[in-house]
Amino acid sequence: MTLVQNFDGPTQVLGFIANKVALGAVIGDTGVTADATGKKIIPAGTPVGGADSTLDNEQAVLTVVNDATAQGVLEFPVDVTAGQNDGTLIVNGYINANRLPQGVTISDDVKKSLSWQSRVLQTE
Repeated sequence: MTLVQNFDGPTQVLGFIANKVALGAVIGDTGVTADATGKKIIPAGTPVGGADSTLDNEQAVLTVVNDATAQGVLEFPVDVTAGQNDGTLIVNGYINANRLPQGVTISDDVKKSLSWQSRVLQTE
């Protein structure tokens, strides 16, 4: 008998890995709804930000946003079921909009606020 196992890895939201700059950030659970299993998972590619800059204050807690307060997008999913958690924030790079998980959108306000550092590629 042959044992077949499937392993899933996180979807890569980057369009190109060249020029990517990412840093650690504290991600909060404000506004995140639990799924059917009770988990609060923020998907990769989700814009996060807030009034307090993570570049000025490494302990700033960033939350899910879709406005001009965005400071970057998450490179990997972040589990905030038990409260705030560490995440990887892409602050410079190329995001492929076609690779964003279902339900994740990057608004024009986010694109504009990140335009000096990140690009959202739309290759439809």
